[in-house]
Amino acid sequence: MSRVSLMFRRGRRMLSWWMAIAAVAHGTAIAVVVAVDRLRKRRDPPGGEFPRTPPQTLTVSSTDVTVYTYGQHVYDAMLESIRGAERRVYFETFIWKSDDVGQQFKDELIAAARRGVEVYVIVDSWGNLVVDPRFKKLPDLPTLHVLWFPFFRPGLLTMNMRKTGRDHRKLLVVDDEVGYVGGYNIGSLYATQWRDTHVRLEGPSVWELQDAFTDFWNEHRAAGQPELPDTGAQRWEPRIRAAENTPSRLLFPVRGLYLEAIDRAESHVYITQGYFIPDREILHALIAAADRGVDVRVLVPEVSNHVIADWAARTFYRTLLEAGVTLWLFTGAMVHAKTMTVDGRWSTIGTANIDRMSMTGNFEVNLEIFDDELARHMEQVFATDLTNARQLTLEEWSQRGPVTRVLEQLIKPFGPLL
Repeated sequence: MSRVSLMFRRGRRMLSWWMAIAAVAHGTAIAVVVAVDRLRKRRDPPGGEFPRTPPQTLTVSSTDVTVYTYGQHVYDAMLESIRGAERRVYFETFIWKSDDVGQQFKDELIAAARRGVEVYVIVDSWGNLVVDPRFKKLPDLPTLHVLWFPFFRPGLLTMNMRKTGRDHRKLLVVDDEVGYVGGYNIGSLYATQWRDTHVRLEGPSVWELQDAFTDFWNEHRAAGQPELPDTGAQRWEPRIRAAENTPSRLLFPVRGLYLEAIDRAESHVYITQGYFIPDREILHALIAAADRGVDVRVLVPEVSNHVIADWAARTFYRTLLEAGVTLWLFTGAMVHAKTMTVDGRWSTIGTANIDRMSMTGNFEVNLEIFDDELARHMEQVFATDLTNARQLTLEEWSQRGPVTRVLEQLIKPFGPLL
């Protein structure tokens, strides 16, 4: 055997050992943080108590915009809208629990279809993997059309970005007159124990959500399912616009609207996120804003429902704190909102997290709204949330132990997958 061949074999063996050791180390880190998280939540479960901001309706151009920050409030409004439907209902969700709240939505959608309303339902199969299969069965009615977005996406194997991504959107449109979008999935837990944000539109700008649903349905409907009419906007209203992340078209405008708004900021940027794992460009934009004197505040859960996402986010904390970004940890409950408001002028509310999966992976929809009064209300919501949060300081963060630091670095590579 030649010397070169022998060196090649040794190198390959060393590489195999290194990869095995790395896999064990990363796997052990994940197992440790998951086990500790489960133990902590069993010993000290979150109470689900947090200050509430009552629903408030503001008029933007000719559209009434209502902001909801408490699940039961928005569910009551959504169910009332479905009960009042006369022509059509478009309903889309990532998670639909088989509990009391989930059953209420199921019953109302079926009742609407039985009274002759054309009901269209889109549900992500992955998001509902553990839901009771019996709950997923809907009656065979000529007016009830159901699209289960497939569990397996072939692009994961073929590296075809156009055939990847989950349907992470949460939409409801009734009679083309009322529309809802935001972070709330459907379930009893979210009704009272999670802090999230949803928005209701009533007026011409409902077309933004209607069009988002229509585009998705027509692209992914099964053979034999009806095609929805693409009506076009009755009027152009630049103050309320929907940005749709669409992997199948390689379009990710939600990320762009975040970057542009942060880049324009002169006074302040207030961000609320359930899962905050910024990519390089968003991280640099936040740092640049803080460097030029913008008051950049980021509110995240102190402990979320996805512990790996928490630990992946932690790897950015020192960089942000050193740049002057203030970090606020929401305590006692899960904050799941996906919002940002800038300079008292501009706001976004929608379904996309600031992480790779939402920004460049999943189907998402965010509204961007140019309105001073709405932005002031979103600032009030943010201020209310801060009363239930504690500020994380650079001094506190620097005092964490060496084991914690090692675990963070071992989990950091998984950030782009979340």
